[in-house]
Formats: sequence, structure tokens, C-alpha cells
Amino acid sequence: MATRYEYGGDEFVFVELAETMNSEANFRGVAITQELKEKKVEGILDICPSNASYMVRVDPEILHPNELIEILKQIESAISLEMEIVSRAVDVPILFEDPWTHDALMKSRDRHQDPQSTDIEYAARVNGYESKEKFIQDLTNYPFLVSMIGFVPGLPFCFQMVNREQQIEVPKYVRPRTYTPERAFGFGGAFACIYPVQGAGGYQLFGIAAAPVFDRDQKLADFKDSMVFPRQGDIFRYRSINRDEYEQIRREVEEGTFRYKITDITYTPQEVMENPKKFSEQVLGRLYRD
Repeated sequence: MATRYEYGGDEFVFVELAETMNSEANFRGVAITQELKEKKVEGILDICPSNASYMVRVDPEILHPNELIEILKQIESAISLEMEIVSRAVDVPILFEDPWTHDALMKSRDRHQDPQSTDIEYAARVNGYESKEKFIQDLTNYPFLVSMIGFVPGLPFCFQMVNREQQIEVPKYVRPRTYTPERAFGFGGAFACIYPVQGAGGYQLFGIAAAPVFDRDQKLADFKDSMVFPRQGDIFRYRSINRDEYEQIRREVEEGTFRYKITDITYTPQEVMENPKKFSEQVLGRLYRD
């Protein structure tokens, strides 16, 4: 589809790059919004990138939205998917089928498509898996791109870096839950996420993250620069752990000593899209070698 530009009142311009989420649209959005930030155009108040779109807030007394749209069109015409993205690969430990999210999902079966199964059993079945163990294996074999941050502060929307035919997809609940535990690992549509705080939610619940993605008081070293840990463009590898490792990480979090395993990486969108399997293997090799 052609890029669609819309007005949001007097102060906002909304730009839709694609009708469905795909890696190319996300990378184009990253490239455009990064270039716009670097230009430091007077009158721009905020830039909000999303999965396959972005929104820009302006002061119309300084910069008319029509002028902004012309700037955005010029940027889009000049961007290249061979641009370099400087980012991080992060090991994210997940306890699958934990007792806390299990309790939450079992209390919400009347809101689910299949009240007779757990969320992970249902997700495995609708994706054609014979067992939930193989389903978990495929979730953890390949890393996820953090495509945007939103909904609540610190919640990462994550898109698995695999070929389209390998993409895991599950519908959200028929009606959202009123309770979701903090750090719950959920999946809806083609996106994985970690709920940063306790609250409502409609994603299927598969497990719980051992470490936080949101630290309001910034007690942990990984949150020194921001109370939100994930960044758009990060690559998360969700790693399955057992209860003992989960409890050990929780103790480290409480003591203030926990650190995420992080490796700085540089990549181009082009190499990701040309061979996502090869790229994923390279990322995991770097992450667990360093």
C-alpha cells in the first residue's frame, strides 16, 4: 500500500506505512523517525513510532502539519534499508507455565475461546503443534525484535525474527482479563510481550519473566538511564528457565544485583529480511559467546 498521511486535530500527523505488521514496515518507520529526530526540526514536540506506523506532534503555530508531511515524504523517499541500526541483544529468562499466571488464566476461562484448556495448550493446538513442549521450543529458538513500546509504560511489543510461514499467531482473549500479574509473558496476534505492571490484559499467558522490564525507582543498574528497560530495535531472546533459576534471579532483583545479559550489536534491516534464520543464529552466537 502507499503510505497514508492523516491529521489528528491541529497538532498531530499520523502516518500508516502498512496495513499489516511486517519487518520492512517497522524498519522503515524506525529509519524515518530516527532521521526526523536527527534533523531537529523546530516545532516538532514529540515523535511516537509504532509497529507499522508513527505519529508526530507539532506546534502548529511554528510548523504547519502540511509542511511536516512534505518533510516526512522527503525523508521516506531517501531512506535505505541498508542503514545500520545500533542496538542490543538481550537474554530474557522466562519461567513457562508458572503458578502465578496459571492462577490468573484459570480464573478467566469464561473469557477465553477454549475454557477447557490452558492458554499455552490452546496456542500450541491452533498453531498445529502436537505438544506444548515443541511449541515452547520454537518460541525460544529464535529471537524477537522489539518493534515498539506502548500500551502501558515499558511494555515491549516483540515480533519473532523468522520467515512469515514460521510466524506463530494466536488470537487475544474473547474478553480481556481484569487481572494479569506483573511480568507476565503474553502473546497476542503475532506479538509477544511482557506486562510491566499488574493490570488488565487480553493476551494469552504462557509464563512469567524473572526480571522486570519497568523499574519506577531505578534501583537496578540496567535502569540507570531510564525506568523503562526495552528499547525499540532491541532483540530479545526469550530463554526458558526452571523454578530454581527463577528464584535465584528474583533474589538478585530484590538485592539490587541483577543484570541482564546484553551484547551490543549493529545490523541492517536488509540482512534481517534476506535471511532471518542466519541472522538469528548470528545474534544468538554473539549473545552467548560474549
